[in-house]
Order: sequence, then structure tokens, then C-alpha cells
Amino acid sequence: MKIRFLMVLQIGLVIQNISGQERYEAIHSGIPWFDQFNNEVNAHGACIVEENGRYYLFGEYKSDTNVFMGFSCYSSTDLKNWEFEKIVLPRQPDGLLGPGRIGERVKVMKCPETGEFIMYMHTDDRKYNDPHIGYATSKTVNGDYQFQGAILHEGKPIRKWDMGTFRDTDGKGYLLIHHGLIYELSSDYKSVKRLVTSQKGGGESPAMFKKDGVYYWLSSNLTSWERNDNTYMTATSPEGPWTMKGLFAPKGTLTWNSQCSFVFPVTNTKDTLFMYMGDRWSFPRQGSSATQVWQPITVRGDTMSIPEFQENWQVDMANVRWSPVDWKKEPVKDKSRIVRGHWETNKGIQGSNEKGAAISYTFTGQGVGIKAVSNNTSGYGRVIIKNSKGEEVVNSIMDFYSKYEYSSQKFLSPFLEKDTYTLSIEVLGEHPKWSDKSLNTYGSTDDYVRIEDVFVVKK
Repeated sequence: MKIRFLMVLQIGLVIQNISGQERYEAIHSGIPWFDQFNNEVNAHGACIVEENGRYYLFGEYKSDTNVFMGFSCYSSTDLKNWEFEKIVLPRQPDGLLGPGRIGERVKVMKCPETGEFIMYMHTDDRKYNDPHIGYATSKTVNGDYQFQGAILHEGKPIRKWDMGTFRDTDGKGYLLIHHGLIYELSSDYKSVKRLVTSQKGGGESPAMFKKDGVYYWLSSNLTSWERNDNTYMTATSPEGPWTMKGLFAPKGTLTWNSQCSFVFPVTNTKDTLFMYMGDRWSFPRQGSSATQVWQPITVRGDTMSIPEFQENWQVDMANVRWSPVDWKKEPVKDKSRIVRGHWETNKGIQGSNEKGAAISYTFTGQGVGIKAVSNNTSGYGRVIIKNSKGEEVVNSIMDFYSKYEYSSQKFLSPFLEKDTYTLSIEVLGEHPKWSDKSLNTYGSTDDYVRIEDVFVVKK
């Protein structure tokens, strides 16, 4: 294994000073993100709302017990550095979001007629036998949302599960439901005006965007928490007819190991960049190990694609275009590794499935990154960073599992004060594993953690 220094240049892992804090200048897909308190950003099944020049990220605040905790809100000025605002809608004392219930797929839209912010979500019991689409309201984007109950269509609740939302350029709001249902919302966004279409073809976790008069419907296949090759359809009207176009990421990449959740349009007066937002679920450790995959979408004519995976990329807000962010590396000698337990070495990659086995490094710098191998025998590993005083500054659990094998960046610490730190990577002796209602089994078959490289960040 090698340790490499990341030299921060004009290109590379650029770090800047924002509001007195030095922060990263990239969107890092598929790895843990950290907020201003060095806690992981916890916002899944997410969406983004732009308000007064600031971006607000809403999502499920997951726990490893999968008990519903509430919906979180984070804010950012650049889509890269996220600050925790608060839990804007916590678990309720009773009712559809009360104890023993779940809340998922949270989406927020600002109603152009009233100026209110309306939050929508799938509510259910923990066995997924009592689905409803609920809604909540707030006068401000990051305010305390008040749960209003089930949204109604013709006086009855919509008894469905996976859902999404879409606000058209004419201000009309739409509720998207799994398997191809689209409802137009009333002018105040608080009830359903009509069923627009119910044609088959859409899968789970629906998302929609519009470009040049063409509507794009994205959805995931039925594989429980497992990632899969997501598909898309197109139409020139929400009413259809909708045409199945196929995959939008290369076959077998499982949509770059993610499941679609939302498409966010980054706009200015000249153009729009569409950003795919997907979840990399990690059952049962959804709270500590699930991450997000955000990627720029390529649109040509009436086709869309994410042809290549961008590990690190950024948006030029002035020109609404994206560019990759590359790491500039300087190798150094590996002198500081401490090994506990049995580790196998194969082509320079250190691997172990022994519970409690660990590799530790001492480094001087301002952060650290880890490159690792993922495959169907991989499990969970714990990453701990301690400063020169022995104080723990980062404690994070990484999910190394993937249905197919690949090598990638798996961890990047928050930007730290310059110091001498100790990095430890420990095998937890656990792995993602679950089954669906039909008792199909998914996940890993072993607990391996395989480390390829460690990168020390230096300014």
C-alpha cells in the first residue's frame, strides 16, 4: 500500500475560505460528506430547493435501527459544502408520522400562488402495509414544518408508496407515483386536482425534469435497497404518451451504484445544468453508511445520459457548466503503518475480514482520503481520526460493498486544522445483507475491507 500527498493547487482538490472556514471545492460522489460540525450529512431520498441565492437540501434523517427520526434540512451556497440547519419535521406524537411509522422520499416545493413551502412524503407502517402520501407546510424554507396529514384526491388518501414531485415552468405542481402515475396538484399544492396519467412503465423512486419541451421521467427497478440499472422515459406533455428510452448509465454499472431520487436544475438567465441526485443505500446501516451520488446529466435532443462517473466535480455557477476536479498526487515512502490482526496482501491491496483487524497511519496534514476496492464480499469498516492530543475528530463507518467489483475513492475527511493525526481503519465484522417481501436475498457474503491507497491532504 502507498501513502500519497495531495498537493492543493489551482487544479486538484482545491480548498477555499468561505465565511471564515476553509472548505473543499468539489462534489464528491459516493462517499460520506461532513457538515460544519464534522458530522455526516444525513439527508436521503432527497431534494434541493433554491431560495434567495441559497440551496436547501431536504432528506430522510436515517438511523441504523431504521426508526423514523424526522426530515433534515441542510443549506449551502455552492452545492459542495453543506451546513446542518435542523430537523424541520420530526417524528410526530401520533398519526401517520407517529411512533412505529416511517417517513420517506421527502420532497419540498414552493407554491407560486401562496408563497408557502409544501413538503410531501411517503408515510407507512414499518412493514410497508399502510402507505399514504402525506404533506406538511411552512411559511419559510427552513422553518418548522407542520404536518397536515394525508393529501387527498377526490376526498380519499393516495394509498401509494414511492413518490416524487415536479414543478413545471408554468408553475403547476405534480405528484409523481411509482409505476407511472402522475397527479396534478391544486393551485395551493395542498390537494390533488386530477390524475394526469396512469400509464405503465415507471418503476420506483420517480424523478422528473424538463428541457426544451421534453419531459424526462427517471425511475428505479424493483430490487429493494440494492442498486440497479435505472431507466427513463420521455414525453412532450405530462399526459404522455410516454416512450421508454432505456438506461441512462452504462449497463451493469447499476446507475453508478445508486438509485435515483431527484433531478435538480442549476440555472441562471442563460442556461440550465441538470444534476442527477441518487442514493447509495446501505442496509442496515442507513444512518451511518448510506451516501449520495450526484452527477451531471448530458442531454442531447430527447436523450439523456450519465456516460462516465465523476468522482470529484464542480459547477461553474456563472456559466452553468461542470468540470471534473482532479487530484494532484505526490508519492511518499510508507513508513508509518501499524497493523493489528491478520491482513492479506494482493497486488499491493491490503485486505481483511477479521473482526477488529485494523490498519493505522500517522500523518501530518489537514485531511486524509482513502481509495479502496468494493465487491460482493466486502463489508463495513470504521474510520477514526485522532489529533496530536489524542482527541477523536472523525468517527465514520464506511460501506465497502458493491454487487460488482471496482476501485474508487471511498473516504475523504473534512478539512482539518494542520496537525499530526492518527488514522485507523478497522474491520467491523459486519456486512450489508437484507431480503425483500418476496424473501429474495441481497447484499454481501463476507466482511472484507480492502484498502488500496491512503492520501494525505496538504495545503
